[in-house]
Amino acid sequence: MSETEKSYTSVLLPGARVAFFTHDDTSKAAFLSFEKDWRFARIALEVYDGDVDTAIETYGNTTSPDLVIVQTDDVSGAFTAKLESLAGSCAEGTAAIVVGPVNDVNLYRKMVGMGVSDYLVKPLDPEAFANDVAVTLLEKVGAKDSRLIALMGAKGGVGTSVLAQALSWGLADSLGQKTFLMDAAGGWSTLSVGMDFEPATTLIEAGRAAYEGKEDSLTRMIHTAAEKLFVLSSGGDVMLDDPVSTDYYEALLDYLMAVYPFVVVDLSGAVPALKRTVCSRAHRIGLVTSPVLSSVRATRSLTQEIRELRGGSETDISLILNMRGIGAKNEVPKKQIQEGVEQDIIADIAFNPALFFKTEAEGRKWSGVKEGAVIVESLLPLVQDMLAVLPGGDEPGGKGKTGKQAGVLGGLLGKLSSGS
Repeated sequence: MSETEKSYTSVLLPGARVAFFTHDDTSKAAFLSFEKDWRFARIALEVYDGDVDTAIETYGNTTSPDLVIVQTDDVSGAFTAKLESLAGSCAEGTAAIVVGPVNDVNLYRKMVGMGVSDYLVKPLDPEAFANDVAVTLLEKVGAKDSRLIALMGAKGGVGTSVLAQALSWGLADSLGQKTFLMDAAGGWSTLSVGMDFEPATTLIEAGRAAYEGKEDSLTRMIHTAAEKLFVLSSGGDVMLDDPVSTDYYEALLDYLMAVYPFVVVDLSGAVPALKRTVCSRAHRIGLVTSPVLSSVRATRSLTQEIRELRGGSETDISLILNMRGIGAKNEVPKKQIQEGVEQDIIADIAFNPALFFKTEAEGRKWSGVKEGAVIVESLLPLVQDMLAVLPGGDEPGGKGKTGKQAGVLGGLLGKLSSGS
């Protein structure tokens, strides 16, 4: 796994149970090291002193986890037959990883061809092992081939919402990527003005539909802004009501990331609980600031909080300087901002209120306005490195990769049975 690919597993993983069957103490230690990894905070880790036979016996009487990992020294046909028995003992949708004794390309291909998520070779490197498990869990919810991008302002009034729209237009028009944009502000959202639609739903309704698996209802809540740009037509929420629950919102993210290669979330007006949830799961966080002293100070504090939330990771935060020129001689210089925040600025955008107000008021797409197109291009470095690792270019993960899929062991059982 390359360094670029590793960065896309640097997210808070969805809640799941993972069980490991092994007699090897070194392998057990590698597995239990996941407890110190911030990404696994919601993962229940279960380790058994046993092998595939133990797993078959265990899940003949109890509910199987989301992922079963089995270590074996036997990779003969007898082991393959036991995998079939294990598939019959596990619930449909259970994924599997096999840890074997030899590094054999043909054996790896055979295992993967049978439906096993991955074949690993002992001794297990803890970091690589954790990344392989993370990939498998993300595949299980259909999110492996999707990238979640969050834009958040260091304070109010720094232009986060319009830049989220500009970035989305850039992804869809300039880069040709199927993109979904949504605002987490509920009734405080101004997205309907900038994207020229009438709110047709609320965040609570959309989240509930995703949580309950009502795909038809969700489809009716989506506004098509362009051939490859889609927007959640929310904003009808009562402004003083309680916001959508994090459970509902995560269900909505899970659904969207199984369908769209890029999901952009505007967090500028979101409540702290939603900001924490999205920042924990985002593959890239665009932190928008201005050269005003109060904004720079808030940026430094917020950057540190995000790093702590994400286990000290600094690589997934990108600093966007907006409104340069708003304060003339009273602005904090760009170099001082970068040194104070300890973060490079990836986009430096001049203060242009006429453009921002006109684009929003007329509901025009940013890439269709000359000055707007320049801003769009300046934001693309935020996402361009992600394109190289997305399979199939602009093709989404596909609805077949949601939690309703058959699962690895389910597929394994079918393939083994059809071959018998």
